[in-house]
Amino acid sequence: YRSAIRRQYLTYLSTGEGWLYLAAVLDLATRKVVGWSMREHMRAELACAALTMAIQRQQPPSGLLQHADRGSQYAADDYRRLLTAAGMQQSMSRRGNCLDNAPMESFFHTLKVELAQQRRWATRDEARRDVFAYIEGYYNRQRIHSALGYRTPEQMEHSAA
Repeated sequence: YRSAIRRQYLTYLSTGEGWLYLAAVLDLATRKVVGWSMREHMRAELACAALTMAIQRQQPPSGLLQHADRGSQYAADDYRRLLTAAGMQQSMSRRGNCLDNAPMESFFHTLKVELAQQRRWATRDEARRDVFAYIEGYYNRQRIHSALGYRTPEQMEHSAA
C-alpha cells in the first residue's frame, strides 16, 4: 500500500547530555512512520537521513507529495535534491499555520505522552534505544488508531496491499 502524501517534521527530546533531535516521515494514509533519524543537531542532515530511510523502505510512487513545515532543513539544497531524485514533489506549510502539519504534531505529541514523559534519559543513547523500540516495536506494529478504524499502521499497510 502506498499513500499519495507523506508528512515530515522534527522534534527534540531532553536527555542528561542535552537535546536529541528526532526527524520522522509519516505515511498519511496508514499513519506508519516510514522513516526517522536522530542526531545531536537539527541541521539538514537530520531531515535528509529520515527521508532517505523512507525512500529506501518504500519506493515512493512518482509524484508523491512530501509535506513539511518551512524549516531550513526542508529548504536545504541536499533535501530538495533527494526529493527530485526520488521523483517526489515538495509541499510546505503556509506561513504561520501550524495546522498544516497536524498529523506530525499529533504523532510527536503521542510519542512524548506515551514515552518521553515517562522516562528521564541520562544519555542520548538511552533515548535512541527507547525511541527506536517505540517507533518500530510499538507505534507501527501494535498501537491502534481510531482514525484507522482501530487498526495498527502495519495492519493498514498490509490490508490495502
